[in-house]
Amino acid sequence: MTALLNPGPAVSAGPGPTPDRSRPVRRREGRKRLEILILVAPALVLFIGFVILPVILAAVYSFYNLPPAFQWDDLADPERFVGFDNYVRALTTPEFLKAIGNNFFILVMSLLVQGPIAIGIALLLNRPLRGRGALRLLIFVPYVLAEVIAGLSWKLLLQPNGAVNAILEAVGLGALTRNWLADPGIALWTIFFILTWKYIGFAILLFLAGLQGVPDELSEAAQLDGASWWQIQRYITIPLLAPTIRIWAFLSIIGSLQVFDMVWVTVAPTVRGMATETMATYMVQQGQFAGQPGYGSAIAVILFVISLVVALVYQRLALHRDLRGALTSGVR
Repeated sequence: MTALLNPGPAVSAGPGPTPDRSRPVRRREGRKRLEILILVAPALVLFIGFVILPVILAAVYSFYNLPPAFQWDDLADPERFVGFDNYVRALTTPEFLKAIGNNFFILVMSLLVQGPIAIGIALLLNRPLRGRGALRLLIFVPYVLAEVIAGLSWKLLLQPNGAVNAILEAVGLGALTRNWLADPGIALWTIFFILTWKYIGFAILLFLAGLQGVPDELSEAAQLDGASWWQIQRYITIPLLAPTIRIWAFLSIIGSLQVFDMVWVTVAPTVRGMATETMATYMVQQGQFAGQPGYGSAIAVILFVISLVVALVYQRLALHRDLRGALTSGVR
């Protein structure tokens, strides 16, 4: 009876199973990945369908001599397979080589002319100025205009009997009147002027946004030390604006290589072939209107490769510091 009332020390049954605490963590991570996939999937489908797939198809078509209204059966015809002949033809055609030169002319002139002008205007508009908001709006208006509207407007203004020549005649400068869009000597410069008018507002807006990140304390300290306004801009503001300048330059380079709509709308095809043809306009002219989709696809691939190489080289030489600084310390 005593033994029943005092059973003695309890005997341990041994350690029980350890709860798996990592299972809820894995569930949360899996749920997070699923949410990311659901949100990214529509954009990924559109990117594959409208970017990756057309690039692949253009690369396939570029190896064939296809008729204007070709079908899938034409790709199975061994007589239409020409290999790299379309590429050789493009890279040995004077018109296409001239188009490449025109693109790089626009690229270099955009960096040398549009950049300094946009920086100067942005610095002036960043100062306290009466009517500054209205000036910013007026400068940005050309950028928000559709390319077709802007191109047609300039095409009408620059006709031989258009408003530009009429104004020159009215102020006694009739000797300066030109056929601005048909003279091979000045047509490309005219196109560059129109492109500058159209897109410099975006550059100014971008630089104004970058200037908001420049601390006022640095300028005030330099001003107290006796630095002039120009010295402050040269040694403080512009160096701190360098990341924004590099981003704008990258966008300007890619846009200059792929410029199409303003040239296509503004200048007649015969003039483009003479002086202002670009890679994109030449591609559409040959691939669609000349009935050579295989040749046009080869030009499209060349344009894609040139743009990709230039973008990678620029990223390696100019943007690597900005991209590395944007990453956290734990990301490689």
